[in-house]
Amino acid sequence: MIHLLTGAGSGIGAVLAARLLGRGDEVVAVVRSAERAEQLADGLPGATTLVADLADPASLAGLVLPDALDSVVHAAGVVTLGAVAELDATAWTEQLQVNLVAPALLTRLALPALRARRGTVVLVNSGAGLHAHPQWSAYAASKHGLKALADSLRAEEASSGVRVTTVYPGRTATPMQAEVHRQEGKAYDAAAWIRPETVADAVLHVLDLPRDATISDLTVRPT
Repeated sequence: MIHLLTGAGSGIGAVLAARLLGRGDEVVAVVRSAERAEQLADGLPGATTLVADLADPASLAGLVLPDALDSVVHAAGVVTLGAVAELDATAWTEQLQVNLVAPALLTRLALPALRARRGTVVLVNSGAGLHAHPQWSAYAASKHGLKALADSLRAEEASSGVRVTTVYPGRTATPMQAEVHRQEGKAYDAAAWIRPETVADAVLHVLDLPRDATISDLTVRPT
């Protein structure tokens, strides 16, 4: 099987990429720079890398993707907290571009290859994609938009056999979570949150689901 991933450099994406490679699947990782590609080669030997900046639509447009794909997993994301009264245009634009526009553009590019294999699109969303809390407006807006993207895509591609799943992890012990705690001014304890391996297992379940069913939405919450 051949999988296209974003966010394979850390957190959920890195665990998922390692699991896929470990079972003999092919992984094509989209990374933001040649330097990042070199780092990924050390951490995930065997993965193929494509360089594109998710914050730059023109960079994505130049990607050359495989002719056939079994899945596209969008696991990359950025977050900047702040009140609506305080967030500037840069914070809004970056989060909307990386968290929403990039998945839309990359999926559009990948659709011919996904249709060829009746593949699966997995969008790693967030609890913020279902409920918006104070200080989370820009990030939650991007994730609410990601849900809308998934819902529309699912209906549009049903006849082609492409399945679309949104995964909503609660707070997960990743570098992004550490950054969120820094922005919140709180101490970070990774043991208090979902392990990225647990979310990766959920994504693998979606990817391996027999063709007689689909999972449209999957929520993973800490106990």
